Amino acid sequence: MRHPRPGRAARLLAGLLLGGLLLSGCGDNEGTNDGGYISGDGSFVQYAEDDRSEPVELAGETLQGDALDVADLRGAPVVVNVWWSLCGPCRVEMPMLVEAAAELEGEAAFIGVNIRDASPENGLSFERSMGVDYPTIYDPSGEALLAFAGKVNPRTIPTTIVLDPEGRIAAVVNGPIPSKRTLVGLVEDAAEGASGGTGEAVDG
Repeated sequence: MRHPRPGRAARLLAGLLLGGLLLSGCGDNEGTNDGGYISGDGSFVQYAEDDRSEPVELAGETLQGDALDVADLRGAPVVVNVWWSLCGPCRVEMPMLVEAAAELEGEAAFIGVNIRDASPENGLSFERSMGVDYPTIYDPSGEALLAFAGKVNPRTIPTTIVLDPEGRIAAVVNGPIPSKRTLVGLVEDAAEGASGGTGEAVDG
């Protein structure tokens, strides 16, 4: 049985998830809400290069009404964040995503997938309030998540997927990202072809 080589993000694991992130979720005490969504704990899994599936096919119309195809972004890692504006953990993690996107500008692309807001205007208002300047696919049907079938639970919001430069799934964070540093490490691992198992948060 092949054992994955620890990547940078996995090697940096030294702390537990921040208490506030553990307590926040899109579910009630039993883990689901009225819409059937469940909370994740911010743990992540990384996939070794040999274990990565085919490049994902993800395309749609953005909140602004523009066409977006992730295939056009290949050549660098892509961070895909699934969210909606009334999700508490989405609000908690978004500033860290914005900071990571700024830090990795020119090295990785960021996109959102909004799967529940009643209108694009709701999503745009949220993005403006959070300073999000990368595009978001508006997909209230949730069909876009079929691109990640078998790797992502479509009922977990938020979820963040890191694609490698070839467009393959390199890592998945289940629930809110635990820290900017953890996400940056996962992206850097994806860029370098590193891999390694599962893990939890790195502070910072």
